[in-house]
Amino acid sequence: MSNSSTNTSPSSSSMVPEARAAMEKFKYEVANEIGVPLKQGYNGDLTSAQNGYVGGYMVKNIYPERNKEFLRNLRSCDGHTYAVTYSYCVAI
Repeated sequence: MSNSSTNTSPSSSSMVPEARAAMEKFKYEVANEIGVPLKQGYNGDLTSAQNGYVGGYMVKNIYPERNKEFLRNLRSCDGHTYAVTYSYCVAI
C-alpha cells in the first residue's frame, strides 16, 4: 500500500507531538552549531550535503556509540592481540 498522498513518513506520522517539537528544535540547534543556514519553511537553496550534515550530526549525537572497538587476546599465541569492532544499531 502506498502512502503517496502525504508527505510524512510512517515513522514521523506516528511521532508524539512533543517529540516532534523537540526534534525540530534539536535540528535547528545542530544546524546553527555546524554553520548550516537552516531556516523555518523552504530550504531549497541548501545543498544536499548541507542537509545531510545536519541529519548525520543529529544521528551522531542521538546514538553516540554505534561502534565499539577493543583489543582481544589471541587464544593460540600468548602476548598477541587483535582488534575487534562491533557495530550495532539501536532502534526506538
